Amino acid sequence: MEIAVAAVGGTERAGQSQMAEAVEHSIRSGEHLAVQAGTGTGKSLAYLVPAIRHAVAEETTVIVSTATIALQRQLVDRDLPRLAAALTDALGRPPKFAILKGRRNYLCLNRIDGGAPEEPDEGALFDPFAASALERQVKRLREWSSETETGDRDELVPGVTDQAWRQVSVTAKECLGAHRCPVGTDCFAERARAEAGRADVVVTNHALLAIDALDDRPILPEHDVVMVDEAHDLVDRVTSAATGELTAGAVKLAARRCGRAIDQEIADRLDEAGEGLDVVLQDAEPRRLEELPRDLGGALAATRDAAAACVTALGPERKEDVEGSTARKLALALTEDVHDTAVRVLEAFDEEDDRRRDVVWISADPNRPPTVRVAPLGVGGLLRERLFGQRTTVLTSATLALGGSFDTLARQWGLPPEQRARKAEGAATDKEVPSDAGGPKWTGLDVGSPFEHQRSGILYIARHLPQPGRDGLPPQYLDELTELVRAAGGRTLGLFSSMRAARQASEELRQRLDTPVLCQGEDSTALLVTKFAEDPRTSLFGTLSLWQGVDVPGQSLQLVVMDRIPFPRPDDPLASARQKAVSEHGGNGFLTIAGTHAALLLAQGAGRLLRSIDDRGVIAVLDPRLATARYGGFLRASLPPFWTTHDPEVVRGALRRLDASAS
Repeated sequence: MEIAVAAVGGTERAGQSQMAEAVEHSIRSGEHLAVQAGTGTGKSLAYLVPAIRHAVAEETTVIVSTATIALQRQLVDRDLPRLAAALTDALGRPPKFAILKGRRNYLCLNRIDGGAPEEPDEGALFDPFAASALERQVKRLREWSSETETGDRDELVPGVTDQAWRQVSVTAKECLGAHRCPVGTDCFAERARAEAGRADVVVTNHALLAIDALDDRPILPEHDVVMVDEAHDLVDRVTSAATGELTAGAVKLAARRCGRAIDQEIADRLDEAGEGLDVVLQDAEPRRLEELPRDLGGALAATRDAAAACVTALGPERKEDVEGSTARKLALALTEDVHDTAVRVLEAFDEEDDRRRDVVWISADPNRPPTVRVAPLGVGGLLRERLFGQRTTVLTSATLALGGSFDTLARQWGLPPEQRARKAEGAATDKEVPSDAGGPKWTGLDVGSPFEHQRSGILYIARHLPQPGRDGLPPQYLDELTELVRAAGGRTLGLFSSMRAARQASEELRQRLDTPVLCQGEDSTALLVTKFAEDPRTSLFGTLSLWQGVDVPGQSLQLVVMDRIPFPRPDDPLASARQKAVSEHGGNGFLTIAGTHAALLLAQGAGRLLRSIDDRGVIAVLDPRLATARYGGFLRASLPPFWTTHDPEVVRGALRRLDASAS
């Protein structure tokens, strides 16, 4: 560990060493590990060093899974290259590492070379401006394809729309396969997979980890250990990967694709089913479905049957020209997806209400067509069977011990209440003799943080304010926010529960203050964060997506304001269904689901304040329920141990002193 820390120019920390020892024990014993490691601990090195040592010694692969592109880039571009150089002598050879993403993230050279027709969306068909913008982006992608070494979408700056990217990429189901594709030997996705297969450490994301667990065909290289960083996001990412959706547009696109490869009359049946689904969804109210409406059930059954007929007509794989093969594969992949999703929605209602495993709802998001969605009620069973049941897993994040316990998240992961595994006497290795009792064995460990939270930060709860309402920010909240930002001299990150509230606060405070206020959506998030960091007098307001994406150490960020406890919306279909299920089984549905959601986001928001050992500042929560409600204790116990006050004068005075010392 000393060699690794020196290589990155750091100093060894007690928490980091403690975590590294625990990770090494986990790998050796096969006992799963959950580690809470606060900001500044150096947790990446603490799990990478034992992971690399194990991979090289056992000639195996370790998977490192993250939630964000930013952390993937940090690992691949900074941490792993330095560690590889530093550990080469000690290991006897340089360790190898690679990054692997889903196939859709890589350019498909077959499509670039005209292996399939372009498919503008329905809006672009009637909008010449949209069509020409799409055409320009696809032209740029074709030019980029001859320059890029990796074909990785994340390396294209600036990026392109999802619609443009779909013209030049394929999903795993749409891929012809390297052996049949005329450009298979040059395939970017296959090259990335081959490189991953030779690596000691493969960095991927939670979505691909979930898809690998869901699919019987392995996507990731053979591995025996998984490091899950940003593990607080694991359940949401796995849920997203296991969620199906169906729109009338997808059904009609499948029909168009099929029309190029099968008898038109059969394809027309699917197109008509899409028209019928469109009529039903246009009239449907967005909501969670307790029962399946008759008209929707009929439209889904017609879609299922028409899609099945198309799949049958497409038939088994045939030896044909490449263009015909590609068109058939694209048609088959989408049509099977349409069929399987329709079946899944229909079957979700076959079980009695209290035994259903899937939640179904209709959504109508802005600028998107009405959509039927189906998601698992829980993913604990999947994770227990396909992740913890097959590989030693280390889960880590700065926020895992919610309400002071790991058990809250463990339940969602499918792990039993915390228990330590004891080494079986007489066992030849450190691994315990298999047993059917109690489920996977795991240990929780909180290694703390090098930051002295009680000396470095204040938690201010505005207990005197009214409870938040539904109609925007109350006047008292705007007054309180104004006084706080003024006392801080700017330097404020405002985290709001809705975009509407963020815009309202931005517009109001621009009129009241003489320091700049930026608002999410006015420019790219990366550019806004850069401007915010460069000018200490600037404030940046935004919503949930900002909560985990801002890393601004120093005097540019000395006040984090949260307008309200970030509970999920009462009409959130998945959260409400999960709450109901927990309550029906005798648990506290509100605290288990809504409380956990809020605790995670509060802790992540509070984690934006102290990013280096010298940082000082204030976390201000305007929602008085954090101090007054019965669940407030659980939420406060999920936050770092800041010194706490309810006195506005005390906190404004502290902010003025910080501003004066910074100036």
